[in-house]
Amino acid sequence: MVGGGGVVKGSERDDTPVLITEAEPSYEEQFAARKRKYMIMMGLRLPCLLLAGIFYQTWWLALGFVALSVPLPWVAVLVANDRPPRKAEKVNRYEREARAIEGANRQVIDG
Repeated sequence: MVGGGGVVKGSERDDTPVLITEAEPSYEEQFAARKRKYMIMMGLRLPCLLLAGIFYQTWWLALGFVALSVPLPWVAVLVANDRPPRKAEKVNRYEREARAIEGANRQVIDG
């Protein structure tokens, strides 16, 4: 609650941080997130190949696991090298209010 003179009392103060900018994550944070995605995707390749070996008697299932593991390195590299898209910046342009040149009531003189 606000006390006299607009002062906030200490016990009722909200200490949660407020986002005051739309700053992007740092380069290090972006790199760590991309590296984590790469490691997860490459880590999925080994289980796919192991499952293909386990299910070798069911040829279509083993072939499916092998087919799934083939594009994983390519996709992992694409995801790891892709930075987040830039935010679209709105151009601040002056827009003036449109006004009529003449008033609506005009006197017409026929000659």
